[in-house]
Amino acid sequence: MAGGDGVSRDLLEAKEALRRRMLAARNTIPAAERMRRSEEIARRVLTLPEAERAGRVFTFLSFGSEVSTEPLIASLRDAGVRVAVPVLEGPRMDAADLAAGAVLVPSGYGAMEPAERVPVPPEEIDLVVAPGLAFDREGRRLGYGGAYFDAFFPRLRPDCPVVAIGFAEQLVDAVPVGPSDRRVGVVVTDGEVVRPSPDDPLL
Repeated sequence: MAGGDGVSRDLLEAKEALRRRMLAARNTIPAAERMRRSEEIARRVLTLPEAERAGRVFTFLSFGSEVSTEPLIASLRDAGVRVAVPVLEGPRMDAADLAAGAVLVPSGYGAMEPAERVPVPPEEIDLVVAPGLAFDREGRRLGYGGAYFDAFFPRLRPDCPVVAIGFAEQLVDAVPVGPSDRRVGVVVTDGEVVRPSPDDPLL
């Protein structure tokens, strides 16, 4: 049986089951270890050629047991890279500049966002560093269910790379996906950098 958007109930249930499993796995990582591993993930991202070429990076402000983006954002700023972060406008996610010392306020989904929104057009973004709950080696990504990033990806320049980050535990054999789910070009964990084959016709 399919839902109103044509997605089968089996697919929705498979996604929810994987989300629960990944949240539980992530939540078991001690806070100090999460930060240490987040620093390693930031190091790996910064050595990517996609990051070395980027003048404007769009990433997320982490919360809960997510990979902390604090080390990544700090290093980008030290390198003179401009940083943009998500802001919500109703059901739509947009990009806003993250100025140094910006006042942050809660967003509608748990993360923080700049109180003063200076819009950043998606076509000005050179690299996206995206969150998620699970990833596989074909670039499939499981988000939190709001589809904010999946809806944002098509607004980017066609040549804008998307890198997803997560802990090693979040890399799984296969992520269940539907027709509206977008794949990413690189997956970075604290253990490895995964590049799906560019010849994959589903990318």
